[in-house]
Amino acid sequence: MSFGTAIALGFRHYSNFTGTASRSEFWWFQLFLVLVSIGVGAIEDGLNVVWAVATVVPYLAIGVRRLRDAGFSWRLLFLGLIPVLGTITMIVLWLQPSKADSA
Repeated sequence: MSFGTAIALGFRHYSNFTGTASRSEFWWFQLFLVLVSIGVGAIEDGLNVVWAVATVVPYLAIGVRRLRDAGFSWRLLFLGLIPVLGTITMIVLWLQPSKADSA
């Protein structure tokens, strides 16, 4: 999946918490969110807060779909609330291959 396609799908399915998201879709979308966040933060800190609030639902939706694609429960997303260890755990879970790939 290309960078542009992943961004389009991420925003097209911004509130879709069902289905799956491939690793490439998930990571390209995450890269886009980080790059825009850095750019917006360089311009104005207040805009960075607006960007974060505007993208929280798409971020959570694609995270849930990625967990489901890897064969995990969406409830594991709550592990991300644990400082440091939760973030590391979520990255490891999101890096897992698709459930269909391992069959």
